[in-house]
Amino acid sequence: MQSSDSPSTKTIYIIRHGQTDFNQLGIVQGAGIDSDINAFGKQQADAFFQAYKHIPFAHIFVSALKRTHQTIAPFKNIGIPVSTLSELNEINWGILEGKKPNDQSRKEFYTMLKYWRNGELDRAINGGETPMAMAKRQKIGLQKIEAMAETPFLICMHGRALRAFLCLLLNNPLQQMDQFKHENVCLYVLEKHKNDAHYSIILRNNLDHLSHLKH
Repeated sequence: MQSSDSPSTKTIYIIRHGQTDFNQLGIVQGAGIDSDINAFGKQQADAFFQAYKHIPFAHIFVSALKRTHQTIAPFKNIGIPVSTLSELNEINWGILEGKKPNDQSRKEFYTMLKYWRNGELDRAINGGETPMAMAKRQKIGLQKIEAMAETPFLICMHGRALRAFLCLLLNNPLQQMDQFKHENVCLYVLEKHKNDAHYSIILRNNLDHLSHLKH
């Protein structure tokens, strides 16, 4: 897929990082767990590269966590410049990070999601980060990206952070972030034309490039 070539159109490709062992085990990793992608995650990353290496990405932006760097490594290896922005990091899930889920932790997790959906965005898991704090840093990150990058460009980030970032790009209320589904190395494509105030989604949670993989 190649979106409009018009210089008056900004085009963003956004993917979630490849699978990690924590993803496979259903363990919350968040900003405090700097995990590697696993063997299947590397297959996902290569599949995305094979499907989209023809796109003339001007720049790639990743979080400060290595699972995003590893996911876009094939593009870096062909010379596309990459910048690290900690503003793209996953939300910090506090005391839930890195622990095998149990009934109590699941209850805490889903209770917090309910608070957020109800607009209580200054709440956080004990020791963690609020959605409002994440959104504040993401605004700074987006300003940096738009100031330095020609389009199209590629962003690789994280599940919860991706949901919040899409709200920012679309100017949607942050409490609506759960409407955006995502899988490992799913693809969202967004465009903003010259006279538009905000981006529009062109492609949503697309997994066509992974359809041939067997887990």
